[in-house]
Amino acid sequence: MKILEKITLIIYSNLILIVSIILCLLLFGWLDIQLVGNVVYKLIEGDTSSKILLGVSVVFILLSIKCIFFDSTAKRQAKEGQGVLLENESGKLMISKETIENLVNSVALNFQSAEQVTTKVELDKENNVKVYVNLIISSDAVIKELSANLQNKIKEKIKTTTDLEVKEVNITVKKVAQKEEEAQEA
Repeated sequence: MKILEKITLIIYSNLILIVSIILCLLLFGWLDIQLVGNVVYKLIEGDTSSKILLGVSVVFILLSIKCIFFDSTAKRQAKEGQGVLLENESGKLMISKETIENLVNSVALNFQSAEQVTTKVELDKENNVKVYVNLIISSDAVIKELSANLQNKIKEKIKTTTDLEVKEVNITVKKVAQKEEEAQEA
């Protein structure tokens, strides 16, 4: 949280506490409603105090609108969802999901039996990578061998290129493409 949001939250919490205590005292009959009415009337009646009260009210309205509609944590989470932010003493580096997906696609397309590849990458808060690969493979591919080799190559490539840990490489074979000769015979 930013400092302005913390201060706003503290002020609102104290105001709500005071209003709640006054309401409880009024409901239990321990505080006279005329006394509260007179205090509020005196605050509003004075020229200087009414201007101060108006200014404070406008500031609270603006801070309320900012806190309700413009959440700073949403921006931070959106940035985190775009990729991995790595920092060192020299500066920052953002590795986007698209970069990792392109890296996975290039590794997968280096296998002769992989004809088409689509990739989805998920990142968690600890910068662990989950990769989901959808493949269309050729009919002469050995699926179990291809998937094991592909998983290992993807993990190695991401680790050496980005220095990120790959938690999972999940492969789905969507289709086995027939060769043109087999298609013509059928």
